[in-house]
Amino acid sequence: MTDGASNEALWTGLGLVAPLAARVSGGMPKRGATGISIDTRSLREDELFFAIKGENSDGHDHVAAAFDKGALAAVVDEAHADALAGQGSLFVVRDVLRALEGLGVAARDRTAARIIAVTGSVGKTSTKEALRVALAPGGAVHASVASYNNHFGVPLTLARMPKQSRFGVFEIGMNHKGEIAPLVAMVRPHVAIVTTIAPVHLENFANLDEIADAKAEIFSGLAPGGVVILHRDIAQYDRLLAQAEASAAGYVASFGEHEKADARLVNVALAADHSVIEAEICGRALTYRLGAPGRHLALNSLAVLLAAKAVGVDLDAAAAALASFAAGAGRGQQLTLEAKGGAFTLIDESYNANPASMRAAFALAGALPASETGRRIAILGDMLELGREEASMHAGLARDIEANHIDLVYAAGPLMKHLFLALPGQFQGAWRESASELLPIACAAIRGGDVVVVKGSNGSQMSAIVAALKQGPFTPGAAQAGREN
Repeated sequence: MTDGASNEALWTGLGLVAPLAARVSGGMPKRGATGISIDTRSLREDELFFAIKGENSDGHDHVAAAFDKGALAAVVDEAHADALAGQGSLFVVRDVLRALEGLGVAARDRTAARIIAVTGSVGKTSTKEALRVALAPGGAVHASVASYNNHFGVPLTLARMPKQSRFGVFEIGMNHKGEIAPLVAMVRPHVAIVTTIAPVHLENFANLDEIADAKAEIFSGLAPGGVVILHRDIAQYDRLLAQAEASAAGYVASFGEHEKADARLVNVALAADHSVIEAEICGRALTYRLGAPGRHLALNSLAVLLAAKAVGVDLDAAAAALASFAAGAGRGQQLTLEAKGGAFTLIDESYNANPASMRAAFALAGALPASETGRRIAILGDMLELGREEASMHAGLARDIEANHIDLVYAAGPLMKHLFLALPGQFQGAWRESASELLPIACAAIRGGDVVVVKGSNGSQMSAIVAALKQGPFTPGAAQAGREN
């Protein structure tokens, strides 16, 4: 997605042949491609459709649907080319994913945009979105949609980047060692940000140091003389610093509350829908408004401003733009919804979860004012991929529940039961095996004036509870709220 770019064709038909390493069947398209798609559900007219083979479906089965929706052409492999002949213009390649990567590399080669890449255990997507906002005063910004940060999403985002973009922002994720290096080799950023290191995907790593090493792969693709931005407060800072200094980086900057951080958080005042941040950026005092509350977001906004400064955006303009930043659905978005007895505040954190982001969500809920009769309620699902210590990591959140003045906890899943049982009785709302079983109980318990945070890993399906709350006051049938161990 690009803000402020022109409407000219993204790729001409002839301009696609070489980067795709393709032969053309069914005639060369007479128009240029206006976009790139790998999903017919979101495909728009005159976009180029890539028939990617995924874990659950093969895009070649959807080529006809793509043409029905107005696709300009389709990229297909040799094995399917004969069967698909006659449906429309085809770019026939040996491997569709490799062809998408080739187009992404070509897009990177042809642009003069300043490129920023973001990785980290927590906060990648919100930092990417804040960068989209902060860079806009300097020109057209191209950034990935949603969390397009894997082996499909990164080349797709690259291939979608218009030549005239002024800035490009790419989110890069991983589940295993070695996954970031090939992605960052395509992106070749001028600035690389590591937001933080936290116990995420620990089932695939022995410890946090190994996670830090995997995240440090982002330095391997850095443009010579580029800038690395690191969180100064975390335990792995020195480890990351050493690896950054051994890379092609020309400068390493840091952010955090540490007195030696280049961008230092001096104070943050949290309101219901924003934060007012006092900071010192490269020796200069700066006060600005961030359009979403949360101490973790305030900290990451420092990295955003360092990156904006590094790519030539006026610091005052970038800071002022952050007033319009808003947390996205599933990532801290706040909604005012109706319940029995009036309105309540929902904090939607249903997209993903790990111990660090759980604590940040509790802190945010604790900082928001409930009404005189309202309560702070946490509706929680399992945190997944935490490895051998998953039970203790769930139970260990009990102290954070109490410290942040959460009144009631409704929990779903076998792992979250460890937290539920670790809580004193007055905090126990209900526990159920799954989100679907918990849904009627938790939704029926909410009343006007409450502050409700819903959070869990994506696989725990807490988004279903958010969807139910958005529909309005919940009136269950026989379901009754109550404690269950």
